[in-house]
Amino acid sequence: MNKLIFIFSFLILQSCATINSKPIVEKPRILISSDIGGTDPDDFQSMIHLLMYSDLFQIEGLVSSPFGNGRKKDILDMIDLYEKDLPELKPQFPNLTHPDSLRAVCKQGTKLEAPYKGYDTATEGSEWIIKCAKNTTEQPLWVLVWGGLEDLAQALHDAPEIEKNIRVYWIGGPNKKWSINAYSYIVKNHPNLWIIEANSTYRGWFMDTESPKELKGKSYYNNYIQGRGALGKNFKNHYEGEIKMGDTPSLAYLMNGDPNNPIGESWGGSFTPIKHSSRTIFEGNSSKKDTVAAYAELEWRFKGPDLPIPQDSTCFTLEISNQTWPGYYLGNGIYGVRYSSKKPETGSYFTKSAIPELDAQRGQFVSITPWPGKTTPNDYPLGSNWYSDQPAPDLYIGDQQGAKTISKHREAYLMDWAKRWQSINK
Repeated sequence: MNKLIFIFSFLILQSCATINSKPIVEKPRILISSDIGGTDPDDFQSMIHLLMYSDLFQIEGLVSSPFGNGRKKDILDMIDLYEKDLPELKPQFPNLTHPDSLRAVCKQGTKLEAPYKGYDTATEGSEWIIKCAKNTTEQPLWVLVWGGLEDLAQALHDAPEIEKNIRVYWIGGPNKKWSINAYSYIVKNHPNLWIIEANSTYRGWFMDTESPKELKGKSYYNNYIQGRGALGKNFKNHYEGEIKMGDTPSLAYLMNGDPNNPIGESWGGSFTPIKHSSRTIFEGNSSKKDTVAAYAELEWRFKGPDLPIPQDSTCFTLEISNQTWPGYYLGNGIYGVRYSSKKPETGSYFTKSAIPELDAQRGQFVSITPWPGKTTPNDYPLGSNWYSDQPAPDLYIGDQQGAKTISKHREAYLMDWAKRWQSINK
């Protein structure tokens, strides 16, 4: 009898050991760098989505990295709204993150674009990226960049060793245009960074010509969000409730699919490894005869007086489509300005400066897909972990490369979100 009890006890212990030995699936560690409150209202929509799915992640940082007037307070305001709706969300989703935990990781990042060198001075946000990246864990820190790369570039400059501890999903395109100096620093100095550079794929989240009527951008709010809590009321304030949320694919990438495999299927898109980042340097002006890859780094260099001023001094501006970029003194009588087209376009530009040699320079260029296009002598070589938009023609929506790799999942991810909205009473 004692022998049978011993055998039975042994089997129970073995069974418990087997159960306990099963791998625990940890929530992804994420840090968001957002230009919420800046020039594009869609970050408010994406922040609402993030908060409603906070139970799926270890949120280690919420950094305000604005173009324009956005500040940390814009993130805190959204957390306040989330706190009001939390009592209704909690019964169905009990592991949603406590608002105070979210407030504790809100940090203010840079308020200005990077100068020509691509970095400037440390910020609360850049220092927080470094701190989180250095946390002792086997998991990488996913840095999801919803705006400019300035705080990430600053962090990599100040602590280059964190490169191996982070993975980046960046919504590029128009953000690349404004953040081109920070991008240039990263791609030149950290070609081995693990990064998804989504210049156009993300547009599949809201380009919905083929989606069902009830899920179209102007219909989804009325069907699933309207009247549902403080978050639902606020959602209407951004694009009048029309679904855009161009930054959300970075989060959705971690929600569905294998994030270790960017070429596979996921709600955040499918990508391809790229071996170079396109870059063209014009010595003087360019013309319509000059064809470049869309999303490429373009740089114009002009000759002028050899002035006794610090390098990186702003000496002129370049204007394209009523938007202005600063030009800098590079030394030895050379002046430079960078730009990146956010889509295929024929661009025209002109310069303004108090320095006669730099004033009223004019030219044009033509940018085309696919990105990154053919290699050219000035391109940046990349390592094995740089991924970007799929170039296959059948994956385009209009002229947006790779966008169908997200739009094909539209019903799945929007209906999943609808279930969360339904937990908030009207």
